[in-house]
Order: sequence, then C-alpha cells, then structure tokens
Amino acid sequence: MRSVTIDDVAKKAGVSIKTVSRVVNREPNVRAATKEKVDAAIKELNYRPNQSARGLAARRSYMIGLLYDNPSPSYLANLQSGIIEACHDKGYGLALNPVSFHDEDMVDAVVHWVRQSFIDGVIVTPPLTDSVALLDALKEQSIPAIVVSSRGTGDAPAALIDEEDAAYQMTQHLIAGGHSNIGLIKGHPDHYASGLREAGFVRAMKEAGLSVPAENVKQGYFDFGSGQKAAAELLDMPNRPSAIFASNDDMAAAVIFEAHARKIDVPSMLAVAGFDDTPLSRQVWPGLTTVRQPIRAMGRQATEVILGAIAAGRAQAYENAEEIKIEFELVLRGSTGGER
Repeated sequence: MRSVTIDDVAKKAGVSIKTVSRVVNREPNVRAATKEKVDAAIKELNYRPNQSARGLAARRSYMIGLLYDNPSPSYLANLQSGIIEACHDKGYGLALNPVSFHDEDMVDAVVHWVRQSFIDGVIVTPPLTDSVALLDALKEQSIPAIVVSSRGTGDAPAALIDEEDAAYQMTQHLIAGGHSNIGLIKGHPDHYASGLREAGFVRAMKEAGLSVPAENVKQGYFDFGSGQKAAAELLDMPNRPSAIFASNDDMAAAVIFEAHARKIDVPSMLAVAGFDDTPLSRQVWPGLTTVRQPIRAMGRQATEVILGAIAAGRAQAYENAEEIKIEFELVLRGSTGGER
C-alpha cells in the first residue's frame, strides 16, 4: 500500500494542501470547522506528516532543545513533562543536550549543536542560565532562547519564581514553629538561585532578631550526598540546630535520612524543610515540608514563550525579554509538624 500523502488529506477534507499544512503545523487563524474537517480526515486516513519534508518546507526542524547541567533527576523529569506537553500541542519535538557548565568550550559546543541539529530554539536551565557568554552567543546567533528557574544574567526572557521570597517565607514558618537555632544547607555555588535562597533565609532570621552563626550554614551541591555530609556536620555540633532548611528536596531528604540514622526524631527533635516539592518530598517519612516550585508549569510556559518567539521570527526573539513570575506555595507536611 502506498503512503497517505497530504494531497490525500486535502481531497478528503475538501480543502487546499496549504490549509492542511496550516492545521498540521498548529498555525493560528484556521476556522474551527475547517480544523475539525482536516483533523477528521487525518484520523480516518491515518496520515503521518513527514517531519523532514515539513521542516524543509518551513526551513525549521520543529525541534526545541533543552540545555541542562543539573544533578536532580526529579527536577529534570518535571521540567521535561511541561515542555513536552507544550511541544505536543504545537507539533514540536524535544531534543536533550547535557552540558558541563565548567567546560572551556561549552559555549562553542552548544552553538555548534544547535546549528548542526537545526534546533529552532532552546530552553536553558541552571546553572547554564548564569553564563553571560552562553546567552550572549545565542543572542548573537539569533537563536531564540528562554531561561527557567533562574535569571542571573543575559537578555533572554525568563520563567521563574521569586526564590528569595520563597526562602524567606519558609524560614518564617520555621521561626513561627518556635525554632531560633536554625541550620541552612546552601545550594550549589554555581547556581544564582542558591544565593537568592540564602538571602531569603538570612533576611527572615535578621527580621526576627535571630543570629546566623557561620557554623550553622553549610555548603551543599543540590545532591543527596552533599546534603548528608552537611547534615552530619550540623547534627554533630554541641548545640545542634532544632531545625534545618535545605535548599532543595534531595538535600532535605538526606537530612531526614541522617537524623533517622542517629535516632533523632523528625519533627519532635528536628524540623526539616526543603525546596522544589519534587516527588521525593512525598516519598520520605515523615513527608517533607517544602516550597512548591511549579516546575512542570514553568517548563510549559517557557516552551509556549519560545514557540511564540520562533513564530514571530528569530530576529525578534530577544526584543521583549519578559520575566514571567510564577506563583510558589509553601507545602506543610510532617517534617515540620504539618501533618501531626
């Protein structure tokens, strides 16, 4: 049997080939009744567009690139879910490119990958969002880009939450629970957001008239191992904290693990809070109090912005570098007494 062509769909629906193409490419300004006829014909004939031909005709690949160097699989999984949703709605695909933030040739390698793969636009995640050289290179090459979760530098649009205020409110929650000796496990120093979360913590403590001794602040790297090491250091202190705020859920889960190993009850002897509300926060016991960063929604919204920029033309991708603030939420669970 011969393959079904776009011409077959057009004849079946009683429309032009151009109209079928506009429906397939999810272009606007197609009447609902016309779209329904074309979609019905596509379904009946089991038509599958030729992506290569489609890309050549439109001079684009219909692929979005995701650049990442992040140790948290939960973060990436949630982000990808939102991106794929938006890509599917517009007939795009997603290409992943793991990038090492510290590679000397990182910028050239990214630009080469985008060009070689004919990527239409890229979504940039922390800590790559903080590379001025990378964002400048993407702009110079007229490669549409948007950053998510952090906006330390560059002229690209961004989809993010107020990291500093989220950490401030979480610290206030711990203080309201009667805690004055609170430890902080900072995030990866390469991530701009880590500094914002620390700033929110310090602001809440100072406003409450509480000190932040240097020994109460430990360096983490957004992974379980660094969280466990920092937790051990805090829990070994003669005057150990009664609460620990970790800058992401992976490290907060490590704090709970280390506390259990030492027979320190959570939350009666130690309150623990995290950040992100990844699936891990609901898998530990007790459930983890955390900041719900709507990562999936951020991925979806970032993708919608980048697809809009692509549709408007590469030259216009950076003209309106808007900052889209997405609402966060404090999720109170058992690790700070929220479930008890």
